[in-house]
Amino acid sequence: MSSGKKLLPNDKKLISAWAMYDWANSVYSLSIATAIFPIYYEAVTRHGGSDEVHFLGRQFVNTALYSYALSFSFLVIALVSPLLSSIADYRGNKLSFMKFFCYLGSLSCIALAFFNGENLWLGIGFFVLATVGFCGSIVFYNSFLPEIASDDRQDAVSAKGFALGYIGSVILLIVNLLMIQKFTWFGFHDAATPTKISFVMTGLWWAGFAQITFRALKRFEPPLRKGEQGRSAGSLFGGYQELRKVLQQLGSLTRLRMFLFAFFFYSMGVQTVMYLASLFGKKELHLETGELILTVLIIQLVAVAGSYLFSFLSGRIGNMKSLLIACFTWIGICVGAYFIQNDVQFFLIAFCVGMVMGGIQSLSRSTYSRLLPPTTDTASFFSFYDVSEKVAIVLGTIAYGVIEEKTGSMRNSLFVLILFFVVGMVGLLFVHNKKEAEPLKN
Repeated sequence: MSSGKKLLPNDKKLISAWAMYDWANSVYSLSIATAIFPIYYEAVTRHGGSDEVHFLGRQFVNTALYSYALSFSFLVIALVSPLLSSIADYRGNKLSFMKFFCYLGSLSCIALAFFNGENLWLGIGFFVLATVGFCGSIVFYNSFLPEIASDDRQDAVSAKGFALGYIGSVILLIVNLLMIQKFTWFGFHDAATPTKISFVMTGLWWAGFAQITFRALKRFEPPLRKGEQGRSAGSLFGGYQELRKVLQQLGSLTRLRMFLFAFFFYSMGVQTVMYLASLFGKKELHLETGELILTVLIIQLVAVAGSYLFSFLSGRIGNMKSLLIACFTWIGICVGAYFIQNDVQFFLIAFCVGMVMGGIQSLSRSTYSRLLPPTTDTASFFSFYDVSEKVAIVLGTIAYGVIEEKTGSMRNSLFVLILFFVVGMVGLLFVHNKKEAEPLKN
């Protein structure tokens, strides 16, 4: 296939093949980062009723250590993503780097099948590598978008990728859920073996379907860009220089600066809930694996409707008021989560999370875009936005883990999440009430 006719921008086959990488890698975010692995990890690291584990010379609460592993993963990503963005500007090696991170992530998912609770270093290490592989490959995947599609088609092409990612990840999760819940149908004696097989299936799905994208991009002939050849090695660090330039510009962009402040804080709350919700249900409510995975599916399905709901709401009352409503709802979710005692209440909370999860994420990105000053350098501003979100994940998950370790309960960590949302609301109110700035661009 690679020796066939070269593919050009806006080619339908190229666009479909590019979007298939979302189908390929989204199974990591759902199966490994959100649903199956966190639940399995909590179960196999609990011994004799104790949730204490020994790692790197000290004792940790098992779920707090998981939270710290997430923090470390995203810290690595936040530090290297500007460098990766700069590398992505090179025409000749983007695909090679994308493949490297894809295979790093997929092989790490497969390696998690050898994690049994006793070899804690293996579980934590390969979980971190899988996360780095996922986010690293996304940098290069996204960098192809402006090359494979013209400006007027990029929104539709991007949406196609997200849709395929959602469908693919849900399909595999349903298969894995059936295999884990009905393990006797498949000839297994317990749920542990099919759970490990699900890690292998995730890695194989990721690397396997990625071949469709890789073959098409190998045949892709991108348009030549002025000054693309002969760039110096120093330009590799251009991403860090761009972030510094954006930071300097924010000094005179009061409204945008305050929105980023608000976004940073409420993102700490949103992302922490997304990554640690299943562990909360497992540890605090002692829910079964099937119930927890079903909860994740509920959140995914409801999130689609929630995105449309908040899109409609923003059209009626504006972005800022809609974001304020979303943050207020998140506060109510955290308060409700503190008092829940059974699975029905947990499912209700999950439904509410789904309704605001997709809405607040999509609205945040579009609001940020509309607050940007007139500039052609939008990539640098969005790189800053992306790094801000990753640093927010780092701090949010660290805070969650520290409070759980100090107080002995994941419920108490909800108070710091409430604080994050309150600070975020204060920032949004400032942006909403700021009179000197022009209204949001349409």
